[in-house]
Amino acid sequence: MINLSRRALLAGFGAAAMITAMPAFALQATMPPVRMVRTNGVDLAVYEAGSGPAIVLLHGFPGLAYTWRHQIPALAAAGYRIIVPDLRGYGLSDRPEAVEDYDVAQLTADLVGLLDALGVERAVLMGHDWGGLLAWQMPLFYQERVAGVIALNTPHIPHWMLWLHPVLVNAVLPKGRTFVADPNVDPIAQMREIYRPEMYVLMFQDGNAADEVMNQDVRGTLRSALRKDLITSADWDELPPELGHMAYYGQPLPDRLPGRDVLNAQELNFYLRHFERTGFTPGINWYRNISRNWHAGRDIDQTIHVPSLMVSAANDVVLRPSMTDAMDAYVKDLDRYVLADCWHWTPEEKPAELNRLAIAWLERRYPSH
Repeated sequence: MINLSRRALLAGFGAAAMITAMPAFALQATMPPVRMVRTNGVDLAVYEAGSGPAIVLLHGFPGLAYTWRHQIPALAAAGYRIIVPDLRGYGLSDRPEAVEDYDVAQLTADLVGLLDALGVERAVLMGHDWGGLLAWQMPLFYQERVAGVIALNTPHIPHWMLWLHPVLVNAVLPKGRTFVADPNVDPIAQMREIYRPEMYVLMFQDGNAADEVMNQDVRGTLRSALRKDLITSADWDELPPELGHMAYYGQPLPDRLPGRDVLNAQELNFYLRHFERTGFTPGINWYRNISRNWHAGRDIDQTIHVPSLMVSAANDVVLRPSMTDAMDAYVKDLDRYVLADCWHWTPEEKPAELNRLAIAWLERRYPSH
């Protein structure tokens, strides 16, 4: 057991030592002190708060540790030790150049090394979007290090068949055509049979055109991505099938964005300053490893054997609540909830509701006292 006061003191010294080397915007009052932690050959920027059972918060794309600014104080106050990294390729963390440096082997090894460096034997992993995908992969490869999983929006679909789920595929199939995903075939190859090349995941596979468009207008990319009060899932199903091809990134932005901004001006500026410095390519490289990730897990049992909480957003048109209906077959100890009037950016759209759900589940499954 690590002495809390000594750990906090060391963290304070580490953060102070980094101040001169880090941009001033890295240390905002809404976040705990940051320090760099060496793991798996890279340095990750890590924010910590609280004490007690460990919870590691994993952001998505395009996100940062800052995504969790509303959860950190609430979870710490509930009696938990909160560990929040800028994941590999993001924020103040290292950004390796090679695409293969962002595959599931490296991403999971980053987290194992982080737990080792912080003296944590097992942790609950709470992830959103790509962070949710990573949270589900951890008990497949390193079950002994995972106490539980809390996934926001992202269901566990075995063998990287997420974008081949019938809910998504059936929306774009020509009338009379059927398709059943094959876990023994590369998911990207199967997606090319279904979707148009401008579908965002496929566009990320085919050169850097999407990166270049997104990096040219970082503010516009962030504002167009982080939106709420959009069309509902029910209304989406009534739209023409071509919209189901999900041409979300790397496309010209409309003169007027639909819905409302998730972020206020100060929050947007925080994201903006980071992504103007890093660009979006390191985060996009996570997508460029889907085939490699599928191959790495082909012989891995896809069953999750740790207690898990699945929190879906009612109006997320890609990661739909209905995609969790078959999860009980692969997640043996699963609780599911759906947040009403919520789109994709759950930690920032519905922080109070999410905090209540997460804390209630944690207190039942992993009490802090």
